[in-house]
Amino acid sequence: MSLQTFLLEIGTEELPADFVRSALAQWQARIPLALEAASLTPSKVEVFGTPRRLAVLITGLPHQQPDREEDIKGPPVTTAYKAGQPTPALLGFAKKQGIDLADLEIRPTDKGEFVFVRRQIPGKPAQELLPDQALEWLQGLEGRRFMRWSDGDFRFPRPIRWLLALLDGDVLPLSLTNGSHTLASDRTSRGHRILHPEPVSLVKAEDYTLALRSAAVIVDPEERRQIILEQIQAQAQHLGGTAEIYPDLLDEVVQLVEFPTAVIGQFEAEFLRLPKEVITTVMVTHQRYFPIYDAQGQLLPHFITIANGDPQKADLIAEGNARVIRARLADANFFFQADCDEPLDSYLPQLETVTFQEELGTMRDKVDRIMNLAQAIAEQLDLNEDQRAEVESTAMLCKADLVTQMVYEFPELQGVMGQKYALVSGESEQVALGIFEHYLPRNQEDPLPQSLTGQVVGLSDRLDTLVSIFGLGLLPTGSSDPFALRRAANAVINITWAADLPLNLDQLLQQGSQDFVTGHDNRTSPLEALRQFFMQRLQALLEDEQGLDYDLVKAVLGDNDPDYRQRALTDLLDVRDRAHFLQQIRNNGQLEQIYATVNRSSRLAVKGNLATTQLDPVPVIQPALFEKASEKAVYQALLALLPKTQAAQSNRDYQQLVDALAEIAPTVAEFFDGPDSVLVMAEAEAVRQNRLNLLGLLRNHARILADFGAIVKG
Repeated sequence: MSLQTFLLEIGTEELPADFVRSALAQWQARIPLALEAASLTPSKVEVFGTPRRLAVLITGLPHQQPDREEDIKGPPVTTAYKAGQPTPALLGFAKKQGIDLADLEIRPTDKGEFVFVRRQIPGKPAQELLPDQALEWLQGLEGRRFMRWSDGDFRFPRPIRWLLALLDGDVLPLSLTNGSHTLASDRTSRGHRILHPEPVSLVKAEDYTLALRSAAVIVDPEERRQIILEQIQAQAQHLGGTAEIYPDLLDEVVQLVEFPTAVIGQFEAEFLRLPKEVITTVMVTHQRYFPIYDAQGQLLPHFITIANGDPQKADLIAEGNARVIRARLADANFFFQADCDEPLDSYLPQLETVTFQEELGTMRDKVDRIMNLAQAIAEQLDLNEDQRAEVESTAMLCKADLVTQMVYEFPELQGVMGQKYALVSGESEQVALGIFEHYLPRNQEDPLPQSLTGQVVGLSDRLDTLVSIFGLGLLPTGSSDPFALRRAANAVINITWAADLPLNLDQLLQQGSQDFVTGHDNRTSPLEALRQFFMQRLQALLEDEQGLDYDLVKAVLGDNDPDYRQRALTDLLDVRDRAHFLQQIRNNGQLEQIYATVNRSSRLAVKGNLATTQLDPVPVIQPALFEKASEKAVYQALLALLPKTQAAQSNRDYQQLVDALAEIAPTVAEFFDGPDSVLVMAEAEAVRQNRLNLLGLLRNHARILADFGAIVKG
C-alpha cells in the first residue's frame, strides 16, 4: 500500500514575526514525536509559515497504525480458580475480553501467578487519528500575548480565518469551535493579500508549495530568507555599496513578508551629519531597513527595505518609506542639536526625577553609589591621580544621557549618545569612551570594555545593581531572572578576567552590603547571599564557558569550604589561573603523578586536628616521637618542601609546587608501603597525632593549589 501525504494549514490575520518563528520551531520538534508515538512515523515533516499562515506538510505517512499484540493481565490464580474450577471472577474477565478459557495463560510475576490473555489489536487508520492530532498541534502552541476573539475562550495570537486539511486529495474533516463560531476544514487556501487575493483551491496535498507560489506566496521561510539575501546584495551592488545584514533584523523581515521584494530608498545627504549610530538605529530598530555603506565604510544616504507589496510599484513603496525615515531623521536631528546646546553635566539634576527602583531611589542616587564603588576599585587598582580623575568623571556622567531628548526618544542609544555628548562637552576621549563601554557587554555578542574607565565604571554599575537588588531580597529563582543578575555577575567576573584586574571582589561586596544596610535600616545584609551567588557564577563560567572539568573546578572552589570561597572571591585571577593549570596538568599527565600521594594523605589527615593553614613542620612535629626512618624522611622532605611552596605561592608559580610534590611522592610512598612503613593510626596517641600531622602538612601544601579530595581519579 502506498504512503500518504498530509497537509494542514492554519490561516490567520497577520501574525507577529516572533510567534511565527517560535511556532514553526515548536511544530518541528513536536509533530514528529507525536506521530512516532501514534505509530505513524512518516518519511518527512516540513513546517512552513508566513505572516498569514502556519502549515505542516507530512510525506510518507502510513495509511494506518501497524497491528500489535497486547498482554492483558487478569486476576491472580488464587482468585481465578477454586478447587481447580474457574471462578466468577475468571469467567467475567474472559467474557469481557471476548475469549475462551482455553486462550488464557498463567504466568509468574513478582506478586505471584496471574492469568493473562494475549490479544491482537488492529491498527487504526491514519485518517481517524489525524483530526485529533492536528487540533492538538494547533492548540498546543505556546507564545506571548495570546488573544481571544469572537465570543469564545480559544486564545491565539491572531484570529484564525481558515483551516485547510488534505490527506492526499481528500479533505480531512476537522473543526475548531470558538464560542458560537465553528470553523471547518476544506481544501481552500488564500494567496497573497495584494498580488493574488483570490482563493486557492488545492487538488492534492503535495501541490501545496507550488500552488501557493503561483498565488505569490513563498511558504518556506528559508527560501524567503535566501531570496531576501540575494536581492539585498544585488541592490547594494547596484549602488556600488555593501549592505549590513543584521541577523535579528533578517530573521524578523523573513516572517513579515510572503513575497519579498528588496526596494532601494534614499534620504537627504545632510542627515549624514548625525552620528552614524543614530541613523542606523532609526533604520534598523524603528523602520526595519538595511543600511548601505560605501567601499570606505562610510554610510550612504540610501537604505534597502523588504516590501510585501506589488514589485511593479517599487518606486511608490520607496517614496513612502523615504517620507517616513525623513521625518524620523529630522526629529533625531532636532533632538541632537538641542541636546548638544547644553554640557552633559547639566543633565545630572534631571536624574533626580528618574526612579531607578522604588526602594532604591533615583538614578542620581544610583550614580552616587556607582561613584563610591568606582573610588573603591580605583584604590584597589592603585590608579594614579589622572586615572582616578577620569574614572570619577566617567562614573558621574555615565547615566546623564538618559534624560536627553535623543535617548528619551531612542532608548537603544543610551551610552552611545553619552559618548557623543561627552566629547561635544569637552570631556576626554577616555571619559567619553568609558561612558559608552560601561554598558558592555549588553548581550552575548558584545565585546567586553577595553578602556580602564569603561571597565571600572562597568564593574561599579553592576555591583551596585547586584548588591541593591539582593538587598531587597529579589534573588533569581530557577529560570526567572527579571533583573538580569546572572548576566551582571558574569560580566563582573569576565571583565575582571579579561582585563587581568587584581580586584578583591569580597571587599567590594562587603563595602556595598554595608552601605546598603546603612541606607535601609529595616533590611539585612545581602553579603552571604552575594558570596554564594558569585561562587555559583564562577563554577558556571569555568565549566560551561571555559570548558574545564567539573571536578577540577570543584577542587579549586572548594565545595563550600569557607577558606576556598574566601580565597576565590578575594582573588578572581588566581582562581581562574589555578583552574586552568589543573586542567593543563591533567591533560599532560602530571596530575596523575601526584594524585595518589596527595589524596591518600588528605583522606587520613582529616582524622587529625592540624589547621589547614599550617605549612611549617617545625612547630607541629616532634622528631623525638619518630619510630621509623620513613617518618624522619617525610619530615626532612617537608622541611625542603616549605620554601618551594612559599616561593610558588608568592609567585603564583604552581608548576613549581607540582614539581615539588612530585619530588616528595616517592618518600611518602615509602612511608605508607615501603619496607620501613608505619601504621599511621598507632595506639599511642602522641605518635598517632605526630604521624597525622606529617600527612596534614602535605595536604596543606597541596591545598595551595586545590582540594585534591574533590578530584575524581581518571
